[in-house]
Amino acid sequence: MTDQRSPVQERTVPARPAAWRRATVVGALMLAAFTFNTAENLPVGLLPLMADDLGISLRAAGALVTGYALTVVVVSLPLAHLTRSVPRRYLLTALLALLAAGSWVSALDSVTYGPLLAARTATALAQALYWAVMGPVAVGLFPPERRGRVMGLLSIGGSLATVLGVPAGTWLGAHTGWHTPFAVLGALALASLVTVAVLLPTSRPTQGHAAYGVAPDRRRFLVVLATTALSVTGVFTAFTYVSVFLDEVSGFGEKAVSGVLLAFGAAAFAGITVYRPLLDRYPRATLVVPVSTQAVALLGLYALGDGKVAAVALLMLLGASVAPVFMATQTQVLHVAPGRTESALAANSVAFNVGVGLGALLGGALLAVVDVRGTVLVGGLLTVGALAVLTYPDGSAAR
Repeated sequence: MTDQRSPVQERTVPARPAAWRRATVVGALMLAAFTFNTAENLPVGLLPLMADDLGISLRAAGALVTGYALTVVVVSLPLAHLTRSVPRRYLLTALLALLAAGSWVSALDSVTYGPLLAARTATALAQALYWAVMGPVAVGLFPPERRGRVMGLLSIGGSLATVLGVPAGTWLGAHTGWHTPFAVLGALALASLVTVAVLLPTSRPTQGHAAYGVAPDRRRFLVVLATTALSVTGVFTAFTYVSVFLDEVSGFGEKAVSGVLLAFGAAAFAGITVYRPLLDRYPRATLVVPVSTQAVALLGLYALGDGKVAAVALLMLLGASVAPVFMATQTQVLHVAPGRTESALAANSVAFNVGVGLGALLGGALLAVVDVRGTVLVGGLLTVGALAVLTYPDGSAAR
């Protein structure tokens, strides 16, 4: 006899584990998000040290960052499709094992450029799939009405990499050698791995409410992807050269720039903290508002960025907007995904990383023909475009 189970039966919600067990698993997933994001961006602060030690140019060292992002863009969707039937406990354990292994290979004193690039590529492969799988796994441990709050917690883990992970890793690398922070990241990955392997229940990926969107809507899904791509392109068109802007336009010295960027990171963390409890109650507003304030911040920097106080205030507004935008788009994708949520989240991750790459390329091209203020203006206009796409009236909804 053929299997006649309906989609509703297929999505039967498994019994939820005890509250302490769920909280511990979410904590481990937050720690892994922190570790992945730190691993991705740590070389930015260590590039001169790494280039000197490896005997390579800064451009070749920079490929350790750009190649990582490109890998995430290329493999996110195919990997999400290929692994859609693998139980999530086994899959996450394997991904965290790759993160630990890649970090520890990077930490070897004897590592050369080739093996280091291979280790970075392996870590990027793991991260590409981790961000697609992590959300549905964590959300599936809790009732559907808590989707936004759970995604907000995961975003806090990721954002702490900018505020704490990369600065601390850069400091540690400067004082003990660039290999040391990678060894620490490997230890953090191992802690997450053990917790997930022991405490996360084994269930079929199609089980539970988090495997599919609450209200599938292909049009809205495409709107969210376009918003992600346009807003991220806008912010990175400007932010890639923010140090140049702070020096040439705002008049900050080289030593002061790091303090301003720390304020940006702290504001990003504060923004996530403020928006997180509102995601479930106001899903549309928690995306429209930060996209709007991002546009205000970028256009304000273009107009008022020659004043130090205004520049700091507007950069903090930008930080408080950028991080909540991605958190809100991830939550929206979970709600309107037209198919499996891990594929939808992978698509949003691709849109984000495409925006990062395009923004950096566009900013560089603009810098060659206009001054650095022009990059901020174009970034603001692109964000206005994202807001227009996001708020364009839906004819079907009006009817």
